[in-house]
Formats: sequence, structure tokens, C-alpha cells
Amino acid sequence: MNTLKLLAGASALALAGATALQAQEMLFLAEDVPAGLNYDGPAAAIPTSQTGMVNVMEPLFGYATNPPNESGVITPDFGTFEGRLVESWSYDADTLTWTLNLRQGVQGCDGATFNADDVVYTFARGKSVSGAAPIGWFLSNVASIANFTPAVFGEDAAAKEIGDEVLKVDDYTVTIRQSEPNALFLPVLTIFGLYMFDKELMDANATADDPWAHEYTNNVNVPSFGPYCVESWTKDDEIIFSANEDYYRGAPAIKRVVMKKVPQSSNRVVILRSGQAQLVQGLTPREFDSLRGADGISVGAVSGNENLFVHMNFDVPPFDNPLVRRAVAHSIPTQQIIDNAYFGQATAWKGHVPSSYPGYHESGTQYEYNPDGAKALLAEAGYPDGAGLDAYGEAFQLTYVSEKETTLGPIVNAISTAMREIGFPVTLNPIPQTQYGDRQLVKRDLPFAVNDQEKPIGVDAGYATQLFFVSPESGGLNNMVNYRNADMDAIWAKARVEPDTAMRDGMLAEIQDVLMNDVVWGPVVEYNTQWAFSDSVTGLQWHADNSVRFHDLSIE
Repeated sequence: MNTLKLLAGASALALAGATALQAQEMLFLAEDVPAGLNYDGPAAAIPTSQTGMVNVMEPLFGYATNPPNESGVITPDFGTFEGRLVESWSYDADTLTWTLNLRQGVQGCDGATFNADDVVYTFARGKSVSGAAPIGWFLSNVASIANFTPAVFGEDAAAKEIGDEVLKVDDYTVTIRQSEPNALFLPVLTIFGLYMFDKELMDANATADDPWAHEYTNNVNVPSFGPYCVESWTKDDEIIFSANEDYYRGAPAIKRVVMKKVPQSSNRVVILRSGQAQLVQGLTPREFDSLRGADGISVGAVSGNENLFVHMNFDVPPFDNPLVRRAVAHSIPTQQIIDNAYFGQATAWKGHVPSSYPGYHESGTQYEYNPDGAKALLAEAGYPDGAGLDAYGEAFQLTYVSEKETTLGPIVNAISTAMREIGFPVTLNPIPQTQYGDRQLVKRDLPFAVNDQEKPIGVDAGYATQLFFVSPESGGLNNMVNYRNADMDAIWAKARVEPDTAMRDGMLAEIQDVLMNDVVWGPVVEYNTQWAFSDSVTGLQWHADNSVRFHDLSIE
């Protein structure tokens, strides 16, 4: 879109009513708008779709918060759970049953009233695995909710039906039974993929061909109990949220939020600088750095769960050789990347799990930049000064997402230059995001890549372990490097059901030592999640899905 035309349109929107609307309305610029609002649908993996979902839907549980950090961003206290739609809860260890006492008087959009029927409906929809992406089922399975097993994908229709594993006791009491003790139960219930639907309105928008209203939530709305309601939604352009004045945690201070798609990050910067937008996301590190100290603009940053690592496929020679993987890990010029690509807004990553998460452990084995050490490892592997590695030239194509060239270009150039000096025949291979995702997540055939888009939304080292590192045969989901270690799988099988936190943390530490020793990933940096916003905006809070909750914000 022409920048001047965009600015004119944004001005008409943001400045209409000028002073009278300034404290009531916010223009939020993003790289896209929600493609869908159905977390069991194809849009669930798209960050901007997640932003839509978390602002119109509501979880059973959340986290308490810490005071703001030095840049003014509030962070979660991952050690303290808070009831959201649940008012109080208890757990019977003998029967593995959670009793959830639901909050009464919760009003959603269109006057919907929350009760136990909505909870049962939400889990029943997940167990139906009727959507294109069965995320509700997966999260329930990760939390060991009874009968949420792979049997739902078979021919037995009864296996897809909800039973007494999620049971309505009365209008405001629900019990949920686990098949085994599992500490991931509460963390999983904070994730957007198990936010609550309004059964009554979902049923009203269902059809015989679509009994769970996937089409409706993919394309029209999502009835729920969150702080905002969808006022209008034009896909690939904008979505407008209006405040739910009956929201049980207090009516939002910002009454109307216009989320506008502005694909070029440089245009988002221009519009923010003009004063027409109040909040932008998805800028490059250089652009965020340029806005620090700008008149009337703040940049908030938090070290949350975003990271960058080097991906080496265990099924592709020579990366099946641990000496080669260790040599690669010692070849990465981490400090150069922090200084020149992230402008200081990153730190060296010393693990395979976000360092802010419960259960994180810094292994005694580390791979600092050490060219001489890398050369020695290559020689030990039988490739002195890289001799013989040319036979694997295709494997050393360093793949990255071409749409992220502005951010990733300096990083992959630094890595490839440093590795070539050691003897690795590295070439660069930018490919489109869709192709990258297909090869990484579906085909799992990428030999060598830089990845900056994997973050475990479940806030727990065990969740990250099962998501990324456990073998598929043992319940892993996104083991993109085809790593298999039967001993590590066995440790996780014990940790998964260990009720004692200290013992579980010890097992998770042992797992993280194994991961680092095996160089499952080549950890490089944890980089800051950042936003740029008008100085008039307060209350910005980081959440593990990295989506802004507009209810957190005020405009002064």
C-alpha cells in the first residue's frame, strides 16, 4: 500500500474526535491481522491470530505478575497461579481429580453468561478433533487429562466423545480427572488453545456439516468471555475490537482497538513517529534501536522466551556425528551477533529451554565461540581443516526464512563467514516461510538451518522437553531435528509423572545436561521481545505467547 495513502487513512481513523477519543481508542499496527479466531484451525500457529484469540477469549487460569522491569514491561510470576474463570480449585491425589469452582456472574459478548456447560463444551470440542489442527486435544493430552489419547484419531466414534473425565457437577462446579499425575495440568490451562468458548452461541452458529462451528470461528467471530468483542473484521486488512463493558476483571480502559495490517515494518515506524498509532510490533532490531530516545516514543523489552539456534538434522550426515555438531556449536560468533544484529538486546543462550521458565537448568557443558577448539574437533572427527566436508556441500546450505532477511541476514552472514574460516563449506539458502515451515515441521528434512521462531508457550521446562526433544514414539510433537535418545525419553517418562517438584526439577536438569552434551540444538542467543509505543500508553505486559492483551493497557 502507498505510504501516504496509509497515513491519510490512519489519520482519519486515529484522529477522528481528537481529544475526546484519545483516551478511548488505540491504533495498533502489526504485520498482519488475525487469519482466524479458531485455535483448532489452521490460523492457530499465526502470531497475529493468537493476538485476536487472547483478547476475545478467556482462560481458566493465569499467572500473578511481577513489578515492571526497567523498560516498564510487567512480567508474569510463573511460580504463582491465579484463577481466572476458575475462582478456587482443589486436587485429590488419590483419584487424580481436580475440582474447579467456577466464577459466577461472568458476562461475555451479547450477554452470554459463563457456567459449567461452557467448560464441558470446550473440552468436548477439543476431544472431537474435528478441526484442522487439534490443539485443544494436544494440550489436554499433554496435561494427562484422562481419555485424551491418540485413540480419538481412530475409527471408533465413541473415543471422540467427552465422558466423565470432564464432568459438570453443578452449574458452577466441574471436575477434571487425569490419567496420571502431571505437573503440566495448570500451566497447560493458561494456554490460548484451551481458552473457553460460549456453548450457547457456538451451538447457535453450528450447522449439520459443521457441528462444532469451526467455519464460524475461522471466518466470523468467536463467542467467549474475554475483555473485548469483535466489532468488525476484514481479513488481510483490519480487525476492530470493542470493549466488553461487563468483563469480570473490570471494563477495559481502552474502549476500542483498531488492529491494522501494515506489512512493511518501516511504514509502521513512520506512522508511529507521526503520532497516529499508539502501539506497533514486529519491527527489526535495528528499527527498535532507532526508536530508543525518540521524542514521545517508548520501547519496551523483556527477555521472555524468544531465541535463536542452529538446527542440525541428526538424520543427515555429517550432522549425525556429535564431534561435527560440537565443532559447529563452537564456531558461532555469539557476541558479534548480539552486538551487530540485536544491538545489545540479546544474551548468550546457555540451554535448550527459556532461562525464565521453571525447571530451567544451565548445563556445565557450554559451547562458547572457540575457533581453535572447533578446528580440533573437526580434525578429531576426521576432517582436518574441513578436508572431506565438500562431499556434504548440500548439507551445509544454511537455510533461513527469506521474509526475515532484514533481521536474519546479518546473523547468517556472520555465522557462515566464521564457519568458512574454520573449514566448513557453508553457503546460504534463504527460502519462503511456507516452505521453511513445511520442511521443518512436516517433512523434517532441513539439514542445516537458523531458527528464531520456536518458543514453548507452556511455561515449564518439561513442556519444552516433550514439545521439542522427546522422540515421536514417546509422545514428542515437534522434534524437527529427528533426535532420538531412549535414555532421555526414559528420564522424561519418570519426570512427567513425578509429583515432587524438587525431584522433578532434578530429572529435568539431567535431561538438559543430556541435550547440551548431544548438541540437539546449537543454542545461540535469547533475544528480547520488544514493542514500540506512544509515551501515553501504560501497563504493557509480556505473556508467554508474546501477544499483547489490550485490557492490560491504558492511554493517559
